Amino acid sequence: MKKQDIINRLYELRDEKYRDFQAKLIPSVDPETIIGVRTPDLRRLAKLIDAHLIFEGLPHKYFEENQLHAFALSLIKDFDECVHKTDEFLPFVDNWATCDQLSPKVFKKHRAELLPFIDRWIDSGETYTVRFGIGMLMEHFLDEDFDPRYAERVAAVKSDEYYVNMMAAWYFATALAKRYDSVLPFIEERRLYPDVHKKAVQKALESYRIPPDRKEKLRTLR
Repeated sequence: MKKQDIINRLYELRDEKYRDFQAKLIPSVDPETIIGVRTPDLRRLAKLIDAHLIFEGLPHKYFEENQLHAFALSLIKDFDECVHKTDEFLPFVDNWATCDQLSPKVFKKHRAELLPFIDRWIDSGETYTVRFGIGMLMEHFLDEDFDPRYAERVAAVKSDEYYVNMMAAWYFATALAKRYDSVLPFIEERRLYPDVHKKAVQKALESYRIPPDRKEKLRTLR
């Protein structure tokens, strides 16, 4: 299979109504670069292709190529290789969907080794690389490996970028569901960037995982 064969297959899977729907959800992506392939089809294709054809083809022309790249990268089983490929790819991630769907399975088994890379990603200053770093803290470090220092790390991010702030808010809303007592002081003391504070509380109030009595408290902190 050649790179063009992959493109041809993407066009065979095209759904034009879905393409139009996606274009509205991902405003940072040129609609002309969206083919319109549904996520389950992309995940299946990622398991069938020669991943190196995607990994070596940066930058990609189409949104779906970036999605395939993210899904294929997430299947890499060697941690060092996966981190290396992630570092190669992140500078080319230009939208929230690809960023959020980049979720390497191997990271779960190597959390301690992952932390220095998360710090570097958050410090990068690049919108979607920062978003990815915060997302990795949310995915891997809100359960048994939680440490309040990680919440401090996210709270310290000061950005005017919408997609960075929305991920930080998502992090704290999720943390309020999982680590309420540990992260409530960040809300009570208004230690978050104003946009992050407002959105985090809103998301927490919409969450089914936070009981009514805690929501009553959060309503007073909006």
